Amino acid sequence: MTLKRVVVTGLGALTPIGNTLPAYWEGLKSGTSGAAPITHFDASLFKTKFACEVKNFEVGQFMDRKEARKMDPFAQYAMVAVDEAIKDSNLPLAELDPDRAGVIWGSGIGGLLTFQEEVKSYTKGNCNPRFNPFFIPKMIPDLSAGHISIKYGFRGPNFVTVSACASSTNALYDAFTFIRLGKADIIVSGGSEAAVCEAGVGGFNAMKALSERNDSPETASRPYDQDRDGFVLGEGAGALILEEYEHAKRRGAKIYGEVLGGGMSADAYHITAPHPEGAGIIKVMQYALEEAGLRPEDVDYVNTHGTSTPLGDLGEIKAIQKVFGEHAYKLNISSTKSMTGHLLGAAGAIESIACLLAINESIIPPTINHFTDDAGLDPRLNLTFNKAQKREVNIALSNTFGFGGHNFSIILSKLKA
Repeated sequence: MTLKRVVVTGLGALTPIGNTLPAYWEGLKSGTSGAAPITHFDASLFKTKFACEVKNFEVGQFMDRKEARKMDPFAQYAMVAVDEAIKDSNLPLAELDPDRAGVIWGSGIGGLLTFQEEVKSYTKGNCNPRFNPFFIPKMIPDLSAGHISIKYGFRGPNFVTVSACASSTNALYDAFTFIRLGKADIIVSGGSEAAVCEAGVGGFNAMKALSERNDSPETASRPYDQDRDGFVLGEGAGALILEEYEHAKRRGAKIYGEVLGGGMSADAYHITAPHPEGAGIIKVMQYALEEAGLRPEDVDYVNTHGTSTPLGDLGEIKAIQKVFGEHAYKLNISSTKSMTGHLLGAAGAIESIACLLAINESIIPPTINHFTDDAGLDPRLNLTFNKAQKREVNIALSNTFGFGGHNFSIILSKLKA
């Protein structure tokens, strides 16, 4: 079997630092923090009172309100980002073979707000068993892919990956694999999440996973800083149109870059903590390089998982040093979660978009909020602190890891001749 080449021909983004692809990129380049006091609910009694919310979002500007009421915000976000990506790709929808077009989406949690509100309503009503008929369809993660396919009439592969915070990179890797194997010509992929609600913040607070820097939300997400104290919860969506290269070429599509390969592994260690030696992280990057047919020294930029947690940040950097050796000192490394917060299941999608834009614009987005060096990190590494850096980027690697020990890496490059 001859494996197909896979390229990216459209992008869409709805993030805490910009509600469109151009706005998101401007936010990344300028080092904008999306963290601010929570407005979605009264967080005054919570340990963490801030998050990276999507701002100035009115769903009625993007879709019929009657249709929107059938969707949890995580699905609304998906529809908005996908609509931008479809338009950006200039796909000739009327001419496509719908059986060769699919949707593979990612969400770590799905309709958490819907679940929370329905249960609250049930308990307030003296346990009278009345539930919204859209309760289950709004809650389950796979309905995001369902809504997308229904809107565009795509009848190819259709499902949602659930791998905690690695979900959307999982989705992208699956989409890449399906196209590579000739199972589809076009797949809409990416991820969405909307967990900034009482259950989301309270649940992560109970795990002691979130930063509690309430006096300075905008500086709370500080990957690789000595004083990091947890991640900042984010929300939003990122969408990518993956397309078989010859199919894209025939229609004269704009091509952002090529997907060269990916990797997946499991820590098989702990439900939330990373492996202390970074064993799974080392393997997943090695697998990605092997599948892409690359040497470590071929990579220019690594967009890290980098959530701003004490153990996770350190373990990933040590794994990068193990995999890349001396070349680690020639890499640009950054965590864009310092700006967007952690979008959970949508993180890999918006971070893959950041990699593609870095490739196209020759700009490395920064790791903001660095104040104090961590004595456990090698000072020779270029972690792109505080300001974007100009650099030609031919190949970028993006890491995403999830609770349960799920690890995914994906490698993106400039289009090869």
